[in-house]
Amino acid sequence: MNFEGVVAVLNRLLARRYPETFNSSWIRRHAPACYHFIHKRVRAEVGGIDWDRVTYALERKYQRLWNPRRRRQKRYRSSREIHLILNKYREKLYVFVAPVDGNDLRIRERIAISLVRLAQSGNVLGRLQLLKFVRYTVDIWLDTYPHISRWRGRTDEIKKQLEGCIRRYRYIGSFFNYIFRTLACAGRGIRPLYLCSLDACGRNSL
Repeated sequence: MNFEGVVAVLNRLLARRYPETFNSSWIRRHAPACYHFIHKRVRAEVGGIDWDRVTYALERKYQRLWNPRRRRQKRYRSSREIHLILNKYREKLYVFVAPVDGNDLRIRERIAISLVRLAQSGNVLGRLQLLKFVRYTVDIWLDTYPHISRWRGRTDEIKKQLEGCIRRYRYIGSFFNYIFRTLACAGRGIRPLYLCSLDACGRNSL
């Protein structure tokens, strides 16, 4: 059995049973061979099973059924966990500023989602590192998309929106698409800020 075979089995199983939700316990109960493979071969950089890789590979209509158990996490600081993730992609960190192709966009998603999970597990340093990386991409959006440019000059408000996205993101689709849609929807009522120097504003008022 390989990863593609596991995904095919899970897609067929979900099509046949179509549960309201499913999680790791559901897979272990209904597809023990798949669970054993995942537990042994599909591991995250910081340990544990990389369920994001599994759910991302499923058909989209089944991704939204994923409902993992979530425990309340205590805050902690671990730079080691961040290094384990970033060292794997050290030569690809430019993807947050200037992705070249679709493969770069996929790598950007993998890095970001790995850091999302660190932040959601309580790693404060993981959240700060993610905010720094994501802000590079958002700054490009501010100069590219008129409906996102409404956020220009609202640094604190952007940070609050990004922190909310990190807390809420689960397992459905692209993390960056989720951020983009959030900013686009939340920004509909924002009036753009027109910044100018005091001298320029004074001349314009004459």
